[in-house]
Formats: sequence, C-alpha cells, structure tokens
Amino acid sequence: MKKIFIALFTLAVAVTSHAQRDLWLRANAISPDGSKIVFSYHGNLFIVPSSGGQARQLTSNSNYDSYPVWSPDGKSIAFSSDRLGGFDVFLISERGGTPKRLTTHSANEYVEAFLPDGRILYTSLYTPTAEDGVFPGNYTQVYSTDTAGSRPKLFSEYTMENISVNPSGQLLFQDKKGYEDKWRKHHQSPITRDIWLTQAERKGRTFKKLTDFKGESRNPRWAPDGKSYYYLEETSGSLNVYRKNIDGTGEKQITNFKNHPVRYLTVSNNGTLCFSYDGALYTMREGEKPRRLDIDITVDETKVPVIRQTLTAGVTSMSVPKDEKQVAFIARGDVYVTSMDYRTTKRITNTAEAERSVSISPDGKTIVYDSERNGVWGIYKTTLVRKDDESFVYGNELKEEPLIVGKEACYAPEFSPDGKYIAYWANRTELRVYSMESKTSRTVLDGKYNFSYTDFDLSFEWSPDSRWLLTSYIGIGGWNNRDIAAVKADGTKVVNLTESGYSDGSAKWAFDGKAVIWQSDKAGYRSHGSWGAYEDIYIMFLDGETYDRFRLDKEGRELFDAKKKKEEEALKKEKEKSAEDSAKNADKDKNGKKKGADKAKSSKSKAKDDKDNKSEKDDKAKKDSAKVFVPDFDNRADRIVRLTMRSGPMGDYYLAKDGRKLYYIASYENSADLWVRDFDDGSQKVLNKGLGYGGFIPASDGKSLYMTGYNMRKVNLDNGSTKNIEFSADFDYKPLEEREYIFDHVVNLIKNKFYRADFGGVDWDFYAKSYRRFLPEISNNYDMGELLSELLGELNASHTGARAAGSGAPQQTAALGAFFDEEYDGDGLRIKEIIKNGPLDFSGSKVKTGDIVLKIDGQKIEKGKDYFPLLAGKAGRRTMLVLTDGKGKNEYEQEIKPISYGMQNSLLYKRWVNRRREFTEKYSGGKIGYVHVQAMNSESFRTVFSEVLGKNRNKEALVVDIRHNGGGWLHNDLGVLLSGKLYQTYEPRGQYIGSDPFTQWCKPSAVVMCENDYSNAHGFPFMYKTLGIGKLVGAPVAGTMTAVWWETQVNGMLVVGLPEVAVKDLKGNYLENQELEPDITVYQTPEQRIKDDDIQLKKAIDHLLGK
Repeated sequence: MKKIFIALFTLAVAVTSHAQRDLWLRANAISPDGSKIVFSYHGNLFIVPSSGGQARQLTSNSNYDSYPVWSPDGKSIAFSSDRLGGFDVFLISERGGTPKRLTTHSANEYVEAFLPDGRILYTSLYTPTAEDGVFPGNYTQVYSTDTAGSRPKLFSEYTMENISVNPSGQLLFQDKKGYEDKWRKHHQSPITRDIWLTQAERKGRTFKKLTDFKGESRNPRWAPDGKSYYYLEETSGSLNVYRKNIDGTGEKQITNFKNHPVRYLTVSNNGTLCFSYDGALYTMREGEKPRRLDIDITVDETKVPVIRQTLTAGVTSMSVPKDEKQVAFIARGDVYVTSMDYRTTKRITNTAEAERSVSISPDGKTIVYDSERNGVWGIYKTTLVRKDDESFVYGNELKEEPLIVGKEACYAPEFSPDGKYIAYWANRTELRVYSMESKTSRTVLDGKYNFSYTDFDLSFEWSPDSRWLLTSYIGIGGWNNRDIAAVKADGTKVVNLTESGYSDGSAKWAFDGKAVIWQSDKAGYRSHGSWGAYEDIYIMFLDGETYDRFRLDKEGRELFDAKKKKEEEALKKEKEKSAEDSAKNADKDKNGKKKGADKAKSSKSKAKDDKDNKSEKDDKAKKDSAKVFVPDFDNRADRIVRLTMRSGPMGDYYLAKDGRKLYYIASYENSADLWVRDFDDGSQKVLNKGLGYGGFIPASDGKSLYMTGYNMRKVNLDNGSTKNIEFSADFDYKPLEEREYIFDHVVNLIKNKFYRADFGGVDWDFYAKSYRRFLPEISNNYDMGELLSELLGELNASHTGARAAGSGAPQQTAALGAFFDEEYDGDGLRIKEIIKNGPLDFSGSKVKTGDIVLKIDGQKIEKGKDYFPLLAGKAGRRTMLVLTDGKGKNEYEQEIKPISYGMQNSLLYKRWVNRRREFTEKYSGGKIGYVHVQAMNSESFRTVFSEVLGKNRNKEALVVDIRHNGGGWLHNDLGVLLSGKLYQTYEPRGQYIGSDPFTQWCKPSAVVMCENDYSNAHGFPFMYKTLGIGKLVGAPVAGTMTAVWWETQVNGMLVVGLPEVAVKDLKGNYLENQELEPDITVYQTPEQRIKDDDIQLKKAIDHLLGK
C-alpha cells in the first residue's frame, strides 16, 4: 500500500500554496444530505466527507469506474464502468461491496440521474423511435432501468445530457446540437450547449429553453427551492457557477475563477455546492467563498515504473543490410535488431520517447534512427564497438551517440547505397544529405517545395549510384496535386519529373537508376473527396536505350541483346588492339633510345613515375566517369508507360530487376492481395490472396521481398508464399514516462503545426505547464485523454481533443432490424415497424408488423426482463425466432440473420432520407427534387451526382440537404455540380434531347443546413453563399472549415486531433471560428424533431416555390 497525503488548508480561492500536491480529482458528486462526496481518482471511486479528510475507496479494479450519481436516499451510487468491456451501468452501496451490473447492451451506457421513484436514467445509442425525426446514429437516447436491472425503457428519444431531476419530476438538462469536443472552451458558436426544462412524463412532453448565451451553458443542477437552478457558463470568459430562476430572472454569478473551468457541478438538498476546479475538489454555500478540500487518499500502488513485456509483433519500420543476415526494426517505439533465421533479438534503444524510422548501413555495422528526445526530433546512431563483432544481434558492446541533434526537427534518416551519406528531413519539409566523412549536412531541396501534413508523410529514395534522390514535390501551391522530383544529392539540381496535375507518389528507381516508377491517380476511379482515388503504377525512362528495349517482345529483346553483345565484343577487341599497339610503340621507343640516356635516367625517373601515376589516375577517372549514368530528363515525357492494367487502391510494389514482372499490392477484391503482372505473356494474377498492406524491401537476388507490417515477412516471388521473420524482443513499458512523453509530444506538435503560429492569443506555454503538473496522478488512458482534451480545449479550435480507445464489449449486441412498441408490456417484443432491407425484410419472410417475438434461439423473452444478452454475438449468425401474431396466436418460427447496430443505422439513414424525399415530392407537388449529402467524400458525391442529374433531372428546383454532415473534402465538386449556366440545348428535328452543360445542375437550388454540420460541411455552404449559387436555409453553422490530423500516439490507445490547415476568405479572415449565417434562419424545436416536423425542409421548399 502506498499512502498519499495531500496536506491542504482551507483557503480562499485567491491563495495558492506551492507545497500542495496536485491531484486529478474528477467526476465528483455530493450526497443528497451534503455530508459526503464521491469522486473518481485513478479510475476508481472514492468517498470523502464533504469537509475533507480521509477518503475511502469504494471500487477497486484495473478498469475505469466513473460518472457516479447518488440515489435520492443517499444509500446507493450508480456509476458507469468498462470492467466488462464497454461501459455499463452498475450500482453499489455507499458502504462498498460488490457492484451490481444493471445494463448489458454492448453500446456504451453512461449514468445521468435517479428519478424520484428510484429508477436510473442513462444515455446510450440504441434505436430511435419509428415516429421521431432525429438523425440516426448521431444522437443518444435516454433510457431508464430499475435497481434490479430490468428491461430498459425509453425515457427520451431526444438527447439529454447532465440531467437534474427535482422531487416533482421536472428535469433540467443540457442539449447536444451536434458534434464538438466536450472539453473545448471559449467558443461562441451555434454548437455550444444550452439548458432546457422539461417533464419526466414522456407523453405530451414539452421543452423550454432557459439560456441564450452564445457560449457554453451546461451542467444544470436544481437549487433546493425547486424554482431556481445552478449551472456553469462562460460569460466571464471561463466556466463559472451561476444561478438563475426558472422564469429567467435573478441571474447571479456565484464563482469568479480565472484561467481554468469549473467542472462537475452538483448540489445537495441543503444547498451545498460541490465542483472540481484545476484538479481539486471544492465546496461552498452561496454567499461564501469556495473552499478547497484537504483530502487524504490511501490507494494501492498503481503507478508501476516499469512493466517487463516481450514483443513478438507490432513492427512499424524495418531496414536490411546487404548481407541480409539481420534486420533492424522498430516496435512499440524502440529500435531492435533480430536475426533473419532465429528469434534472437538485440534491443538497441530503451526509451519512453518514440523512435519512428530506422536505417542500417549496407555493411551492417551502423544503425541510424530518429528519436524525439527533449522535445525535438533528432537523429542518433548506434555502432558496434568491438571490431570482432560481426552483427548487432550478437554484438557484445554497442555505442549510441547523437548524430544530427539540434533545435530543429530532423527525422527519417536513410543510408545511401554506398553507405557514405544519410538523407533525412529537416524542419519536416527540407531534404538534407549528411556526409559520414565530413560530418556536415547540406540542403538539397528547400522546404518551401513541400508541405508535411502528418509527420513522416513525405518520402524519398536513393538512386542505386547514390547520386540522386526521388522525393515528393509540390512546387509552389501544388499541395492538392503532388508531383515527383529528382534531386541531385549534391544539391545542384532539382527536376520536377511528373508535372501531371494529378496526385503522384511512392516513387522508386528501376533498371539500376535508368527509370523511375511511381503511383498516380490520373487514369483511375477519380476521388471526389479528399481520399479514396484509385491509382495505377507508371514507369518513366531516363534512358532511350532502356526504354526501347523495354517495349520489345521476348524475341525482339533477344535480337537486341545479341546485337548489343556483338557490338560490345567488337568494341572490346578494338580497345584491346589499341592497347597492344600502344604497348608495341612503347617498347620500340625504349629499344631505340640514345646513348647517354642512362645519365639522365636518375634525374628524370621520378618525373616519369609521377607522370605515369597521373596518367593512370586520369585513365581511372575517365573510366569511372564513363560508368556514371547521366539521366536524360529532356525526353522523359515521351517515355512514360502505364504498368498496371487495372486501377485500384494500391499498396507497395516492386518491379523485377529485368523489368519483366511487376509485383504489387492492390485491393481489387475487398482484400489487400499480392498481384503479379507479366509483361511477356500479358497476364495479371493474384500471387497471394489476403497478403495485407505493408512496405517492400527487395532481396539482393530479386527473388523475394522483405515485407514490413504488423509482422515482418519474407515473400517468395515464385509462388507468393510467406515466411515470418520471428523475433522475441524485450520491451520495458514505462507508463508514467510514456505519458509524460505523449504529453510533451502533443505540446510540441501544437507549437510546430497548429494552424496559427500565435495560437490565437492563447498562452500555450502557460497552459502546457499548468496541465503537465497533473501527469504524476494520471494512471489510465481515459484520464490521460481527458487531461489532453482540457489542454487542447484552451486553443478554442475545432478538430481538437484526445480520444481514449477502450477494449469494447467482447460480444457486440445484434439488431433485429425493427422498431418495437414501447407501450407493449407483455412477454416478448411487439414489432411496430419492420425496417426496410433489414433482417426481417426478405423474400419469404413470414414476419409482419404487429407480430410478437417470443424467443431468440430458444430463449424466452420474459416480461420486463432485459433481453439484450440474448442477442450478444448474434450478428451475421443464423438465429431462430419464435413469434406469434399480434393477438398472441398462431405461433411460428422464422430463421434470420441479425445485423450489427452499425448496419442498422445505415438502414435507418436511408429511411430518414427517403422520408424527406417523399415529403418534398408531396409538399411541392412534384416540382422540387431532394438530395442529401451524407458526407463530404467521393461515395456521397457519386450518389448526389446520380440523383441530381438522374431522378431529379426534370425537376424545377432542387433542395440540397447537408444536415448532420461530418465533413471531408467535397466543396469544390459540389460547387461545380450546382453552379451550371445553361448555354445551349440539343434539339434534332425539334425534339429536345439534352442541354449543356450536361454534367451540371442549371436550375435553382437551396441548401439546408444545421448546427451539426462540421468541417467541410461548413466549407461547402460558405462557398455556396460566397459564389451566390443559391440561398442557405436552416440554422447557423459553426466555423470549423479546418483540416485536421488525427494522430495515434505511441501507445496505440490515444488519438489526438491537431487542426493544422486553415482556410481564409478573400478578406484574409480564417473560416475557423467564423460563424456562417443562413439566408433564411429556421430552428427546429425538440417537439418538432420528435414528431418529425421538418420545418427547415419546408421552408427551403417554400423558398424555391416562391412562397
């Protein structure tokens, strides 16, 4: 046991004691009588007297317990825990004991509140009702269950968060208008939360909005009088406690904290407020000063400094020397070397910081790698100390030293084939070459010619003669259309090879440096979004003779080679004859020398020897110069050949040494397969089905490939068989050090890549230091994610926050594809509506609306009992249902295959769209067309394009609905589609058969938008309005048109958002945080949404009809 004592005095909020230890106490809740506080610490629940003192541990497990809520009598606490995989609701006595599980669905379930009758409210994402118009898949519902864990009942189809219930059954809650990280601060936009009042009774429920502040209003809690409430709001610039009457009067600020937000506000029946601020717990009574609690916590030691592990997979980078006896690789952020033939593995680094890429010298005696130490990426090398050590695997003494380490980021080192140089990226986009002999670097490509979106996203490859590098290249303004450049390793020349206007990448050398191969999307299935284009592999020849030979068939090549051999032999004989003649002439001169020459010999011999040596050196230099290949760049555009017969999603590739076979990974058939293209017989076939994606390193004999991925493998190119390169690597997991590294890494990423160099006026160093002090008290990924989110939230930027990945439920709950009658109270489930194309909707199905499902695979669905366990793991499996008709008669069986809730949500989305399409048709009298843009990606665009110019071609106008669109990159394509201007028609013999432009909509349109439009779903309507294409109808949209990099951290369990590419309007203003107002403002009330009264769509139709 380790005892942590935090000796704190009760202080006024203005007083700070540096002797205080900073805890990370969150998710606090004060008991109804105000005597105790439950809170979360280290992923467990603790109870402490509301006056402070000794905290008592309530739960103890290795998973995460949080979000506690007191029962009205103060005897029990409901909370959410992922101890069984996903988050479920549990109940525990306030005295402790074994928690009781109350919910069983695989979806996450989070406790909200107790009702006066003892039922527990929680939120989860199951299934909306058949009647409501809530967009499926985005908004949680509220359910209730009792303390016995009975069948959950729908409490609200409308999303409610931070629910507070008074004894009379009135509810306060904060809304959720759409997506934004919940820890974001300081923003004032349409997406911020408001507080509402409603009733516990679902029938006839009405809603009253209580707040109108543009920023955050959240976390409402009833005051003891039942007529007013406390809540958190950012009116003062940071979240503080306020109080207001239900009728809107008497608003009063209760706390005046600065710099950090107040979180987790709760109120006892005697009016004691409890909340968290800056990691500590506070209590106060209105009119008094907040009191920081002195807390004494005794816990089991959970912060183990080192956990020994053995790695056998998880490789992220690898490198092979010339002799191919060992392989250097990176796994879990450390560098290792293993034998090609045995599992023996040598650990090279043992750091909490990440190493990302590794290169071993051709002779296998030196390893270089990058590592982010002391807040900056640098390049390090490790060498063998003892001369008699032949490899790192069995080396007895190793030496590490910094190679290229300074104040600027330097990473991705790669040895040249001759081992004399190392190429690497500096400042993320500047290509440099380091000389191992002179120990100096030179810039060979200026950083302005590239842009690094994600670290390590730029690539380069050395030419076989170590004289050139191939690299990605955007030139000036070509970020969306990357090219391939050849860069001379001495920095004297840069040639943009492709200049295609498409996206080119993954370049390699071929034919011993006389050709270049690369991937391009110029001939493939064109992506209309920011990803997903199909690619091909091309080759460009930098030598005319090699190009001519490549185009010949086998017979032609044999004749070509025979002729060339004959010419080379003739040239060789001519050189030999010339050498003989030179030797004879030399002998003749020697035998015919004059008398007296011996006297001069001694004085002239040295000069002659020097002359002979110089001549030999000159001859050698001439021979070496003759061997140097000089690329012919001038004619490159005429020597390009498409190598693949079929475009597709491509992985890595390899062109055989003789150029007659191409090996590549492609997902033509829903799996990443190894294909081979034979240029002699024209065939293309799968060599290894399901090989997976990974990088290739060709073996020296060209007969196999070393492949990196999650595992390292050797791929036989004769038959496609693979052999694992097995290893057993010691890994020291250092949780605390690793979290410190992740924190500092994120801080530095923001410093280097955030879209604003001034951080929007935020004192980033201050907040980084402020939050970093909590790291010693963080013991799990959920708390770490919350800590990072609080830090990133200070930036007031979209696309920020950290996500912690849990294991999830071991068996996912399956869906039957139906809406069930919430009013039905008997055995089984009464079907209210069968979802179209779901498991119950197929040819030959006997199931009808109104039927009752009695059993699932022989297990009875009993009245009031939770039936979700009966569907655990059933998705995609044959399942037998027993049903009766609506009167409980005519029992029958029906075999089905349940589906996942994800698949059901896809069906519900189609249903949502079809209902709006049908409404538009009916309401407009068939005059107006309707399309919904699900996401800003290629698939959605193709659907929209098809519907706009297909079924809606003859409509008079068009509604383009982008509501609940999470973004992507589609604004330009949609703008072009909708901005057509009619300039001619096709009318042979007076028959109208078409118009120009035939690929654009040339009639009126209107865009419907809402608060839940994000990222490019802000960029598109901004463009639509700016260009005057049509009117915007609906609710304002938050300014979120910024491109993000979601980076997975070194532990693989945390993902962090980094907004780095911002867009400016033509006035020079960022679109980020620039709210977009509609031309016609229409808000949808909760009542309208529940009844599916789509007044925003109605208004758009009215506008297009001229009403």
